Formats: sequence, structure tokens, C-alpha cells
Amino acid sequence: MRKLLTSLCTVILLAGCGTGTATMENEKSNEDEVVARENEVQESKAEVNEAELTEEQPVEDVPEVLEPQYRINENHWGVEPIENAPENVVLLTIDDAPDKHAIQMAETLKEKDALAIFFVNGHFIDTDEEKQVLKQIHDMGFPIGNHTMSHTKLTDLTEEQQKDEIVKLNDEIEAIIGERPRYFRAPFGINSDYSKQVVADENMLLMNWSYGYDWNKEYMNAEAIANIMVNTELLRNGSNLLMHDREWTAAALGQIIDGLREKGYEMLDPSLLKTPQIKE
Repeated sequence: MRKLLTSLCTVILLAGCGTGTATMENEKSNEDEVVARENEVQESKAEVNEAELTEEQPVEDVPEVLEPQYRINENHWGVEPIENAPENVVLLTIDDAPDKHAIQMAETLKEKDALAIFFVNGHFIDTDEEKQVLKQIHDMGFPIGNHTMSHTKLTDLTEEQQKDEIVKLNDEIEAIIGERPRYFRAPFGINSDYSKQVVADENMLLMNWSYGYDWNKEYMNAEAIANIMVNTELLRNGSNLLMHDREWTAAALGQIIDGLREKGYEMLDPSLLKTPQIKE
């Protein structure tokens, strides 16, 4: 009887142990399955978050910054290569813009695949229509320069007035085209020590010219100005050509570009000029 009881207990104990092992294995299997599912969920969330981040924060194209290849030589105000850039270039500049013919001149330049700096006077951007003309010229790809608010001789003004002539125009141009001018040309080519400092503080390149003629009465017709701009003895590598927003110059501009190219010159892209570094 005692042996029978002992055998029964042994059977029950073994059955209990067997059941416990199966339960532990099942629990471990269930636990592994839960962990795997949680990992899948976390990976899925990570993929979704990455996709959302990519969609919400697209990578913007970084504009190409051109290395300067030319500098202004202040001894003669022409341009010269910094290293091995081609020497047979000339710089086209147009003052007193945008008066009445700036758009026509910009369109001619586009047709001829040539660039020029348009130097702006503040009294030519008083109206909304004039502001739109300036914006259109800039949108066509032409750089904008500062030629002061009122085209007054700077050495006749107080320092405060000189600063106002320069900085106020920079502010107005920036409001119209979204950026401040990088180039400055004083009225009549006459600067003061103070105006030069203001120009430097504004991170602009000081500029005058090599030659120009269209304000002289004898060249106030298309044929005469086209001829002298191409055939003057002052034309050479790096010449900085001064023209104005005038009817006769606008009419002659295409001939001037063609004539310069026939003589072996190319029109310089102003973005290749070395300009002052913007201060942080």
C-alpha cells in the first residue's frame, strides 16, 4: 500500500514538472514574439518619421559661388586678371538708370548675350512703375550698382549727407530687388575720403571708368557714339566702359557690342570681379 502511494506521488510530481516546463517554454515563446512585434513597430515608426522629415525638410540647392578672376586696378580703373584669366575682356557699365531707356538696353544686352552693371540713381526709382523697371532689369540677370540718391557731387555735401546719399539708396534698392548693391560709382567720379569709408562699410566695390563719351554733344547720336566707343585709342584689355541711359546710347548699344567683339574683346561677367567680403 505504501509502495502504491509512493508511485502515485511520483507520477503526480512528474506530471506537474512536465506541465511547468511546457508553460515556461510557451511563456518564453510568447515573450519573444511580443519583443519581435515591438521591434517591427519601432522600425516602422522610424521609417515613417524619416519619410516625414525628408518630405517636410527638402534639401535646398546651394547656389554656386564663382571664384573671382578679375580685380579693379584703382590706378586706371580698368579690370585686370588675378591669375590666368583671359586678358581680352572689357567691362560694360550703364549710369543714370533706370531713366527712359534702361529696359531697351537690357533687352539688347540679353539678345547679344552680354552683361553690364546698371548704376542706379535714387531719383529714378521714386514711383512704383520705376521700381518695377529696376526689378525687371535685376530679374533679367543684370547686377545693380549704387550711383547715389540725387547725383550730387559728394565733396559738396556734409558727411551726414554723403552717408544718406549712399546708404539710403542701398536700403531702397534692397527693398526692391532683395539684395544690396555690390558696386558703387560716385557722381562725376569724385569721392571724398569719407564717402570711400562709407562704401567700404557697405561692402561695395569702388569703381570709376576708363572712358566714356555719350555726354559730349558731338557724340549724342547713335552713329557717332558707336564709332568712338569701339575705335577710341583708349580701348585696351580690361577697359571699363562708361555709358548712360540715353536715347543715342541705347540705339547704338548693339553696334558697340558687335564692334568690340570684332576687335577680339569679350564682355566681362561682373560676378567674376573681386569685391569686398561681406562682414558677419
